[in-house]
Amino acid sequence: MAQAMRSPQISLLSTDGKPHPLQDALMAVTLTLGVVAFVTAFFHNLHLLSSWAGLIGILTGAYGQFVSVTTRERFALIIGLGASAIGFYLGMFHGGLFGG
Repeated sequence: MAQAMRSPQISLLSTDGKPHPLQDALMAVTLTLGVVAFVTAFFHNLHLLSSWAGLIGILTGAYGQFVSVTTRERFALIIGLGASAIGFYLGMFHGGLFGG
C-alpha cells in the first residue's frame, strides 16, 4: 500500500521520474525533422529538403525507439516517424534525394 500513498508526479517527457536526456533529444529531433519533412513534402520544388529530412528523421526515430524507456517517448517518436516517412516518400516521388 505504500505505492498508493505517493504523490503523482507530473512530467511531460518521463513517467518514471528519471531524466532521459538522450531519449528526449532523439524525440525532439525526430519530431522536428518529421514536421519539416511533412510540410515541405507538399511543395514540389522542396523535394531535396523533404526527402533528406525524412530519411534522417526515420533513422533518428528508429534509434530512438530502440533506446526509448517510457511510453510517452515512444508515442512521440511514432508520430515523428510517421511524419518523417510521409515526407520522405513524397520527397522521393517528387524527385528523390539527389534531384531528378
